Amino acid sequence: MKDIVSTDDAPAAVGAYSQATTTDDLVFTAGQIPLTPEGDLLDEADVDVQTQQALENVEAVLDAADASMDDVLKVTVYLDDIDDFDEMNDTYETFFEEEPPARSAVGVEALPKGVAVEIEAVAAK
Repeated sequence: MKDIVSTDDAPAAVGAYSQATTTDDLVFTAGQIPLTPEGDLLDEADVDVQTQQALENVEAVLDAADASMDDVLKVTVYLDDIDDFDEMNDTYETFFEEEPPARSAVGVEALPKGVAVEIEAVAAK
């Protein structure tokens, strides 16, 4: 059975999607961009700042689903410039200091709203 996750502690969904969906065992977050819960888009900020906000959004959505960053099994990071990988990774690793999840990092041509990074996660519940 699928349940929908929604929280005011992360940006509201701005399209035909949910912040996350869950099953009995898993949580699937939507891709999170550097948009604050208040609606401020950090598209002009450096990649480290954008990564920080995107991961804070993932963390808030997981919390609303009764999960945490420690429960994350897999992360996918989308970068509009793969040369930003090191800067993203420096911030990313502060969220997963012990036993980091599996991860893919993908360079893409463009991301929603012109941001530099989008991050999604799958977590155990």
